Amino acid sequence: MFSFILLMASSAQGGKPQNVLFQLLPMLLILVIFYFLLILPQSKRQKQQKAMLANLQKGNRILTAGGIIGTIVGFKEKDNLLIVKIDDNVKVDMTRSAVAQVLKENA
Repeated sequence: MFSFILLMASSAQGGKPQNVLFQLLPMLLILVIFYFLLILPQSKRQKQQKAMLANLQKGNRILTAGGIIGTIVGFKEKDNLLIVKIDDNVKVDMTRSAVAQVLKENA
């Protein structure tokens, strides 16, 4: 739509060449909007997820990406694994990246 208006404006001026910056302005505006609406929020979420995974502690109640809720009872740092207690006498090894969120203690 905006390019159509620019085209009409150039034809109204008798076909005079326009400034290159004025022609690239709509594309630059779209890129800036794209950055602020998509790229910046996504990078912020990635930083929060990385910080959450780095701060996991024994006793945290977690929700996994598969929907399993459990409590961290130990770590296997060499393999980058968590030992998660799901129920009485049921413990599972899982990777840190499988943790979707840390649940509040009173939940």
